[in-house]
Amino acid sequence: MKAVMKTAPKQGFEFAELPVPKPGPKEILVKVKATSICGTDVHITEWDEWAQNRIKPPLLYGHEFAGEVVEKGGNAEGVEVGDFVSAETHVYCGHCFQCQTGNAHICENVKILGVDINGCFAEYAAIPASNAWKNSKKINPKHASAQEPLGNAVHTVSYCNVRDANVAIFGMGPIGLCAVQVCKAYGARKVIAVNPGEYRRKLAEKNGADLVLNPKEDDVVKEIMDATDGRGSDVLIEMSGSPQGITQGFESLRPGVEVGFLGIPPKPFEFDWSKNVVFKGCTIHGVNGRKIWDTWYRSRSLLESGKVDLGKIVTHELRLSDFAEGIELMKKGECGKIVMTP
Repeated sequence: MKAVMKTAPKQGFEFAELPVPKPGPKEILVKVKATSICGTDVHITEWDEWAQNRIKPPLLYGHEFAGEVVEKGGNAEGVEVGDFVSAETHVYCGHCFQCQTGNAHICENVKILGVDINGCFAEYAAIPASNAWKNSKKINPKHASAQEPLGNAVHTVSYCNVRDANVAIFGMGPIGLCAVQVCKAYGARKVIAVNPGEYRRKLAEKNGADLVLNPKEDDVVKEIMDATDGRGSDVLIEMSGSPQGITQGFESLRPGVEVGFLGIPPKPFEFDWSKNVVFKGCTIHGVNGRKIWDTWYRSRSLLESGKVDLGKIVTHELRLSDFAEGIELMKKGECGKIVMTP
């Protein structure tokens, strides 16, 4: 089978011909129908500092996908051949303290598909049966492959009370775009989207944002204050990881409210903690992955109700052989979610 590989510790990627994997006793083999590109895949391809410290080549990468179960190991439970599945990408151990207290998404021994173990940028993927999520066969495979980033958005927004709230979302990558839809679905009064790139600002409008700001040109703090009767946002959803965005988000936040924080800054930076957090009395929720399986059920409900439409997030459909084109689009920020078919 054809696969996208990181074969050596250097920038770039390689296409490789690999044997179809044989599922282990508790694994299933999935014929991939669609797989989507994540920012993590850009980091791995570019071989930045994070990738150098985390990735151990050779690695078949990619972690967002949907496909059909074609084989199962002898002890694989809960899934049958013919099922249409996606995957929870955090492979959890099931026996550590975190797993046994309902926090498998932050398992002490977690391994992530396409990061720590082989992933799904291929024609077939072998995954633990316990990580399979059974999809309705009515959902478009190209949309089903994007449920993992939707789950990131749902998990983040679910920590905060967005009903009848003015919500500011910084960062309009695919997860931020999903968050716009999720906030509207959960009854937000007004969603303010902040992003430097024009392409994704337009996508934010398409996905339901009421006000879209450009941090390169707009006085973001003033604009948010003006749009909220001078009080500031009732909820901050931080998806950008940008030091400037994080600072502006907190400076325009109303005291005493909540922050859902998923964005990852590229490196430490100076931030006025006393002014922006302590004296404001705000509550910050750090978010990692998706709650297993609570977030997946919430996401399913949003999709089945029609309140969230992943078709508005997917902007490009490519072949796996066009992977390099997808990475370039991601680097330029001129895309929403890019979906590939093998």
